[in-house]
Amino acid sequence: MNIKRIDHIVLTVTDLPRAIRFYHEVFDMPIIKEKNSAEEKCVRCGHQLIEFHLDHEKKPLLPAAPTAGSADLCIIAGDSMDHIINHLISYYVPILAGPMKRIGSEGEMTSIYINDYDHNLLEISSYK
Repeated sequence: MNIKRIDHIVLTVTDLPRAIRFYHEVFDMPIIKEKNSAEEKCVRCGHQLIEFHLDHEKKPLLPAAPTAGSADLCIIAGDSMDHIINHLISYYVPILAGPMKRIGSEGEMTSIYINDYDHNLLEISSYK
């Protein structure tokens, strides 16, 4: 088997429109609509997608115990850390920790940490 990349991740959330709005407005991620549906359940993050499902949804293809606020993911920004911090401040998004040096898949990066509305932990990083 030759794995090439991650295509998408799915976050469990309590309020779908609020989650879509947060990721679209704060991170400028384009909203993707499913074919033949007016419902928005997904945003584009670079070459990958972030999909959302509600914590009370019962579908056969969901994890055994989906829980809002249990995700921990890192997203890479193309801006300077000063710009990222100022942008988050302008949206009144509290910074939990950082900036700090971390090691990512491509080497050294600088990271800060925030929570989304469902308390998923988001590491926002930039490479040199």
